[in-house]
Parts: sequence; C-alpha cells; structure tokens
Amino acid sequence: MTATAAPIVTIFGGSGFVGRYIARRMAKRGWRVRVAVRRPNEAIFVRPYGDVGQVEPIQANIRDDASTRRAIEGATAVINCVGILYQDSRQRFDGVQAEGAARIARLAAECGAARLVHLSAIGADANSESAYARTKAAGEAAVREAFPNAVILRPSIIFGREDQFFNRFAAMARLSPVVPLIGAETRFQPVYVDDVAEAAARGAEGAAAPGLYELGGPRAYTFRALMELMLKETRRRRLLLPVPFFAAKIMASVLDAVQSITLGVLANKQITRDQVSLLRGDNVVSEGAKGFSDLGIEPTGVESVVGEYLYAYRPYGQYDAITESAGRLKG
Repeated sequence: MTATAAPIVTIFGGSGFVGRYIARRMAKRGWRVRVAVRRPNEAIFVRPYGDVGQVEPIQANIRDDASTRRAIEGATAVINCVGILYQDSRQRFDGVQAEGAARIARLAAECGAARLVHLSAIGADANSESAYARTKAAGEAAVREAFPNAVILRPSIIFGREDQFFNRFAAMARLSPVVPLIGAETRFQPVYVDDVAEAAARGAEGAAAPGLYELGGPRAYTFRALMELMLKETRRRRLLLPVPFFAAKIMASVLDAVQSITLGVLANKQITRDQVSLLRGDNVVSEGAKGFSDLGIEPTGVESVVGEYLYAYRPYGQYDAITESAGRLKG
C-alpha cells in the first residue's frame, strides 16, 4: 500500500504519554498518522515512528472549530487522547475534557470519519464531587450524542516509561525519607500504556465493537502496595506515611489558594482538592464491564515493566546491579 493510498488517522494529543504509543502502533499498521497538537514544532520526535512523511505533526487547538476541522478532514479514523490532570488559568477541565471532546466528536461526524475512539478514565461520573470525573463523564455523553458508534476507553491509572505516577513518587523517594500516602488503601488496577494504545488502535481500525470499555491490568493493588513495589524496584527504604483525608483536604486547599492568589504563577501540581476527592474512591474495573478480554488483548502486569525504567532512581542508577554484584563478591 502506498503512503497516499493508506487511510488517515488523526490523533488529538498524539505527542502525549498515551498518544505517542498509539501513533507508533497506527504507523506500524500502515496508516498515515496526523498528530494533532497545539505546538507541532514540539512534536517533531514522532516522525521516526513511520516511513518518511507517514507520521506528521499538525497544528490544532480543540477549543477552535476551524483548526480542529482541518485536522479531521479526510481522516478515516479519529482518536482523542487529550486530557489534563491539573487546571490552570488557561486549561480548564470543562474546556478540555467536556467541550473539547464534544467538538472533536461533532466535527468527526460532520467530516464523515468512519470511526472515533475517545479516551476517558475509570471513575468518570456525572455525580462525582470531582470536577475531573464530572467533565470526563460530560465528555463521554457528548461523544455518544454526536458519534453514537464511538469506542470509549476508560483506563485505570496508566504506567509506562514516561508515566506521571511511578516516576513522580520514585523521584520523591530519591530525595525524601518520607513518602506521604493520601488514600493508602484506595485500590488501583494499573494498566500498561502500550496495552491502552493497542485497544485504541483496534477501535480505530474497526476491530472493536462500538461502546464503552474499562481497561485495567491483571491485578488490583492498594496505593500502599504500589508504593511498596516502587520502593522495592528503586532499592529505597522509606517511611510510607498515610495522610488522613481531612488533613489532605486542608493541605490541598492551601495549595489551591496559593495558585489562585498568584494567578497561576505558582501552579499547584502537588495535590489539589479535586484529586483528594478522586482518591476517596477505588479506581478499578467495574463488575460486568467490557474490557481487554472483549478486545482480544491480554493485559501486561505492572511487575514485568516498571523495573525497566525505575532502575534510574536506584542509588547507583544504571550501575546499581554492578554495585550489588560487587557487594556480594566482597561478602
């Protein structure tokens, strides 16, 4: 199949953590890939995912009809990976996760795209205390209304080399003797980023039936258990300190207030009140929900992957194994 004859997929947020894995998988399947981002010059690294000219970053802002439409026109499939974990003065949950999702779905339908894949999150709930969860649910509802045959994916917490979960806490443990745990007994079902990418690719190529899929790894863990695994992989001994929700709420309120007073100059990327609300509930696949098995995918366990990148946080980094070996020889 020649590059010009290949079908086109537009991936909004295709240079982000999950999006880049989807772009790579779609390129391997022979698709022409448009990586739709606000700043294409910062997404040049995606080009080597395919042959010359096969994967190209293009400019699009999901808050704008014209650029979003240009990115979609001519595409057979559209994948929306755009989402934010924190709000600031420019990026708000409503604008990105509800209105942005609605705009992409509406324009995908108007432009005649055959398939739409939308990445949401486990915990999306119109009645949640969390604005993050409410806007995820609003985005899903808008997608279903505009594009009824869409595939909607709800992953649990996603791990992989570039993740913002294990990497964040491993970096904290490298510097601090204490790792605070808000919601120490809250349960998660970590899912490997490349498994999520494969699910999205199957949806885009029409190998997945329309509908909602909740994606979780083979096992559920408490937050405490995941941090114990992180410490084991990084060869660190740290105190895991449970923080009561009431104390976490006070701490988050102070940090949120600092962000408001400074007009976002001092952005709160530590812990927000919204995140505290999210941590009160488990983040696992619902009983009876469609998931990886319905997509024909065997999910990857967290233990088989995290060691491949958390070694960088060990006391001697990449030389840690050599140092341990030398220590055993001395003994």
